[in-house]
Amino acid sequence: MCAKDCCAPKDERKGVEIACKCETRVQRFLQPCLLLLLKVKPSYGYELVENLHQFGFDELPDPATTYKNLRIMEQEGWVASQWDTGGPGPARRIYQVTPEGEDLIQSWTVAIRRTQESLNTFLSLYEREFKK
Repeated sequence: MCAKDCCAPKDERKGVEIACKCETRVQRFLQPCLLLLLKVKPSYGYELVENLHQFGFDELPDPATTYKNLRIMEQEGWVASQWDTGGPGPARRIYQVTPEGEDLIQSWTVAIRRTQESLNTFLSLYEREFKK
């Protein structure tokens, strides 16, 4: 079982190990969340980490994970960054979404809506079958 108790160690009926996919799920959902936050407002990494709570993460991803994803997204062309040397304190890298990133937000939105419909269908069937 994973540390977050969200994955079963194995399917008891079949004796099959079920791999924990929590980290993959978080990383996959983290990217569209970061893109949407950057669409709303160009920002720097630490501020993005602080704003991720609004997406319902039980635990916020650690800053290293966020920065790693920002670098990946920049390599893919979904975000661009520049150094902000104005203001007090050390220079900060400010990220903003690119037109390619905006297209990806649209694609993620379609996929998330489909997933939401599937989950709603599942929950409706569950309610009918188990809440009699």
